[in-house]
Amino acid sequence: MKKLALFLAAFWSGTASAEVKSVSPNHFEVESKAIVAASPAEAYAMLGRIGEWWNRDHTYSGDASNLSLDLKAGGCFCETTPADGGTIEHLRIVYARPGETLRAQGGLGPLQAEAVSGTLTWTLKSSAAGTEITQNYVVAGHVRTGMEKLGPIVDRVLAEQLSGLQRRLAR
Repeated sequence: MKKLALFLAAFWSGTASAEVKSVSPNHFEVESKAIVAASPAEAYAMLGRIGEWWNRDHTYSGDASNLSLDLKAGGCFCETTPADGGTIEHLRIVYARPGETLRAQGGLGPLQAEAVSGTLTWTLKSSAAGTEITQNYVVAGHVRTGMEKLGPIVDRVLAEQLSGLQRRLAR
């Protein structure tokens, strides 16, 4: 049975499910789920090695190795831009329970320039196949282009990142 569970986890590797849970003129909530053939502790540790799985196309520097994620309250999901000596804070960690939950607040990508508050949570639960990872991002506030347009785009981008984490853990 365990072999079947590991096979299914490998089969689903790279195919995170994504959903726009709700959207309105002033908020959206998106959620993605993935199953990985790793323990919750291993999955949590890999969250901290974000440069190994985040898509470089969704960085300011064009190089995911410039990303860092400090897995403790007050820690930063940050990026450096070595070409000009710049730094970017993508999110600030507000809740860290190793092997269980990591929660961060802030506006990702274009949301950083808007009047919004965002909370990104990764929840890890042991499953027969390894670990189920749920990635949930809730954003509220004012976006000049409209939350209705941005919600589905953010959903696709975050699902892509979770798929990257899933693929990295499958190695």
